[in-house]
Amino acid sequence: MLELNGDTEALGIPIRIIPNSKDTTLGVFIHFKNSVMEEKKISLEVVNPNAAGIDIGSRSHWVAVGQNAEDVKEFGVYSQDQMDLCEWLKAKNVNSIALESTGTYWQNLFSTLVGQGFDVILVNGRQTKNIKGKKTDIKDCQWIQKLHSLGLLSASFLPDSDTDTVRTYSRHRLNLLNRSASCVKRIQKYLRLMNMRLEVVVRDIVGLTGTSIIEAFVNGEYNGTELAKLRHGNCRKSEDEIARALQYNNRQDYLFALKQEWETYKYIQKQIQQTDLEINDLLKHIVDKNDNKKQHYIEKKSTSEKIKNGLTDTDLNLLAYQYFEGIDLMAIEGINEGLIIAIISEIGLEGIRKFPSSKQFTAWLRLAPNNKISGGKVLSHHIPKGSSRLKIAFRNTANAIGNLKEGWLVDFFKRINYKKGRATAVTALARKLAVIVWNMLVKGQAYNPPTEYLFLDEKRKLKLVARVKKQINKFELTREELGFVTN
Repeated sequence: MLELNGDTEALGIPIRIIPNSKDTTLGVFIHFKNSVMEEKKISLEVVNPNAAGIDIGSRSHWVAVGQNAEDVKEFGVYSQDQMDLCEWLKAKNVNSIALESTGTYWQNLFSTLVGQGFDVILVNGRQTKNIKGKKTDIKDCQWIQKLHSLGLLSASFLPDSDTDTVRTYSRHRLNLLNRSASCVKRIQKYLRLMNMRLEVVVRDIVGLTGTSIIEAFVNGEYNGTELAKLRHGNCRKSEDEIARALQYNNRQDYLFALKQEWETYKYIQKQIQQTDLEINDLLKHIVDKNDNKKQHYIEKKSTSEKIKNGLTDTDLNLLAYQYFEGIDLMAIEGINEGLIIAIISEIGLEGIRKFPSSKQFTAWLRLAPNNKISGGKVLSHHIPKGSSRLKIAFRNTANAIGNLKEGWLVDFFKRINYKKGRATAVTALARKLAVIVWNMLVKGQAYNPPTEYLFLDEKRKLKLVARVKKQINKFELTREELGFVTN
């Protein structure tokens, strides 16, 4: 009940007061106009009427084609179960499906659904989070189906089949490199425990000098003087200093462990070489089957030293030039093979062309600030969390460029580094590299850095001159009309 004191007409609304028979309290009924009391309903248009939602699991998949109990069914993960799922969806006249990207469990089902002719979108798990309450597999698949029916889900980026295949080999190779690095650390540990201080006298214990010394040592040569004679000509340390560093303390247990780690390291290196051959053959196959790629050719760039952890027996300069259809990404100062193979394997040429602008590409990489604005005030503008393999490759390249001595990108890095620190400079240069790569691959622009740095006034002058020239051409003004009459 609403208790009123004073004049009821002051409210400006019609009020009817009825005495209450049980007590002295008055029952007040306020009759608002229909326009005030009428409930406002927001209707969402159904975009995908024949849609299904799938909650992916490791042992079973829950599929919903509606919001009723009979519209939900559970299927197994075997091949026959996936075919039964497709038949059931066809019987329900489903043509569009949304499934959540859960680990690697979605890949086989995704391939099966696409092969059966369904329109399938892969959705990030952040978009399918349900409201608070009891969470079950049935409610999850129904929630995904409802969101997909209303068109509230956006598809995640997926590469084409060729890029996906290169990605498998590339990621496997990266895992092998990580295993090799861990093995080298253990080798260095056992050498140190045996008083073989090889890491002090050589830069890389698995380089030319280090490999020769370790191979001779595990084969029974323990004399430091004899081991020092295996020094490569490019080694900066003398034989005497190397001999003093290699004094074996006769620990047989550490020697046994070192032998096994050395055999593991050589086996991993053999696997890496086999993987390099597979990647080389695959890239050549991709180029050979496309005449637009095959017609391009570029001379091999001369390098003074071998790139560590690069593809062996592969002219990546030529393959990348052909793969990118005549665009030479290696013309960018400081760019390395790691970034080239990451672009080819993680996104591909067709994949990067799916982004309408460089801003969207850098935002997808999470290299652009995520501006949060409320009430006209910027609350935060931090770089979003999360690092994809391609983002890591851009950042590693930017960090390497920061160590160079000269160049336009080096000058940019140094300016940001001086103002805001190295971490911010690495991110800023990684974003600039991503913009340059997008412009080169999508717009076909050649890399043409400015010869010198322009200050703000000089930039404004160039823009003003360009705008004036545009106006002159637009109105077809002559020299006499502009007042530039020469005697």
